[in-house]
Parts: sequence; structure tokens; C-alpha cells
Amino acid sequence: MERHPISDLMSTTMQKIKEMVDVNTIVGDPIRTVEGITIIPVSKVSFGFSAGGSDFASKNQQPGQDNSFGGGCGAGVSLSPIAFLVINGDTVKLLPVAPPASGTVDRMVELVPEIVDKITDFIKKKKDKEEF
Repeated sequence: MERHPISDLMSTTMQKIKEMVDVNTIVGDPIRTVEGITIIPVSKVSFGFSAGGSDFASKNQQPGQDNSFGGGCGAGVSLSPIAFLVINGDTVKLLPVAPPASGTVDRMVELVPEIVDKITDFIKKKKDKEEF
């Protein structure tokens, strides 16, 4: 069976999409700070793909000759950052990239984990000073 031109169009387009979108696009390369903190970006990737074509007879087509082919394909990719993984020692936090909280109560709920961490660090530092 002869390979149809639409198959080549689709294969080429899918190969190009595969080259653009890999695991490093979704979970980015780790960024290490001098303080020993590691930050890993996490993104959402969406893509769409479409292809189509048709065989048709042309004006100058000779009898017994294959029909002409016309076709095309396309793809679109959207990459959106959604969060950062922050690793500090044994602690891992997920910091979402989202619009700020709409109300005071929402903002306070978002700040609770950060406040607990700051209080814990303060108590630990105070305890360490007392031991000296």
C-alpha cells in the first residue's frame, strides 16, 4: 500500500510538537540558590493539532495519472507557569502562581503556612541562643 501525503504531514507536525514539548518544559530545571534552597518551576502545557487534505483531479491531469493532493496541518501550543516547588532542607513547599486573594479572609488563609514557618524559625533560633 502506498503511503498517503497526509500521513507525512501529520508525522512531521507531531515530531515538531514532540521536540518542543518534553518533560523539561512542564517541570523546569532546578534553580539552586547560594543559601541551599532549590526552586523548581512547574508549568501547564496545552496543545492542539489539526490536519486535513484532499485528493482532486486537476485541469491538466493525464488519463490514468494519480489525482493531485492538497492539504495542510497546524498546531498550537500554550505554556503557562502554574507553581514553583521550593525545597529548603527537608521542607518542600508548593507556591502557586495565581492572582492575589480577593478578600482579607482569603489572604489570611493563604498566609497561615508562612506565618507558622516564621514562628517555628523564631522559636528555634531563640532556643539555639539559649543553649549557648
